[in-house]
Amino acid sequence: MGKGAVTRQKILEHAVDLARRVGLEGLSIGRLAEDLRLSKSGLFAHFRSKEKLQLQVLEAAAAQFVDAVVKPALTAARGEARLRALFERWLDWTELNARPGGCLFVAASVELDDRPGPVRERLVQLQKDWLDMLAQATRIAVEQGHFRSDADPEQLAHDAYGIALAYHHASRLLRDPKAKKRARQAIESRLRAARRTRRAS
Repeated sequence: MGKGAVTRQKILEHAVDLARRVGLEGLSIGRLAEDLRLSKSGLFAHFRSKEKLQLQVLEAAAAQFVDAVVKPALTAARGEARLRALFERWLDWTELNARPGGCLFVAASVELDDRPGPVRERLVQLQKDWLDMLAQATRIAVEQGHFRSDADPEQLAHDAYGIALAYHHASRLLRDPKAKKRARQAIESRLRAARRTRRAS
């Protein structure tokens, strides 16, 4: 990676942290330049517009998510073990983002839910891609014989998504010390319901 790419990467990492604190709408080239003590014109050459900066911040955060959650989980065995690993790493993601602002995707979902435009569209696609990954892990678990043939992959992905959001809310806002335990119990209940019923011998 060249010096320019390294510099851009560091700027984006800082921009992700700043966006967590001030929101994507609060993020601007001017605000980022002030925060980094760099020239606004220099940053403008990198991003060209506030919207492009916001989109690049989403991409940078998505890359962080892949590195922290997806790649480690993919080392688990295909099937239920991998689905469980994806969920566990997802819970860990909330703890990794215990800094002010928390998870950028959760904050941006509230911020952009009724604001049409390219930034919202990209956020929606990233979330759909994640749901698709959870659903695909469920399909593989069905193929591997870990789950019943009538297990609904999209429903299980939806439920896991809801459990993780509830965990984020319980751990960050409510400061519930049992938040992770409750999330694990909830997902275990869903996995247990999806498993193949073993016939009594």
